[in-house]
Amino acid sequence: MRISVILAHPEPGSFNHAIAEAAQEECIHLGHDVRYHDLYAEGLNPVLPGKETVREVELPPDIDGHCRELAEAEGIIIVHPNWWGQPPAILKGWIDRVIRPGVAYEFLEGDSGEGIPRGLLKVRAALIFNTSNTESNRERKVFGDPLDTLWKNCIFGLCGVPSVYRRMFNVIATSTPGQRAAWLGEVKNAVRGYYRRHGMQD
Repeated sequence: MRISVILAHPEPGSFNHAIAEAAQEECIHLGHDVRYHDLYAEGLNPVLPGKETVREVELPPDIDGHCRELAEAEGIIIVHPNWWGQPPAILKGWIDRVIRPGVAYEFLEGDSGEGIPRGLLKVRAALIFNTSNTESNRERKVFGDPLDTLWKNCIFGLCGVPSVYRRMFNVIATSTPGQRAAWLGEVKNAVRGYYRRHGMQD
């Protein structure tokens, strides 16, 4: 099966990179076709030009490639830090430019855009791995865990993905090598569990 791994962290030696690499390794071990994207390394432009808000438009080659890949993906893994309760700007730009009408969702005939769209993605399960320096109880009680709502309800739920798993690893700043090794084990277990459980192997 085709799985896209999308990483958004500016530091090559970050724990986010370790997470993405562990996820990629496990997908390859399971025999899947993996497309790996480090958005910072690729220099993706996060700014959505006005002309791209029109559905029928010729997209730049890199964005068109991402759109085609997303449309074909049967699994997707997103890795990013929690910055102010949001993804980094480069990933938000990827969302704006790639998760677009005709690729990820569509409005039914006669709907001018005010209704609930129909999801188009073939993705059966989306996995999101985040890092944070905020303790979990504070994240939920004080901030309401906005990333959970964003990925599960506002994005993948709207685009027709039936199963969304999200794991926040924290507190990164005070974590030990042993904790990080255990967390990477969790990443591999989640990849193995979700993509087998949903009958997603080739």
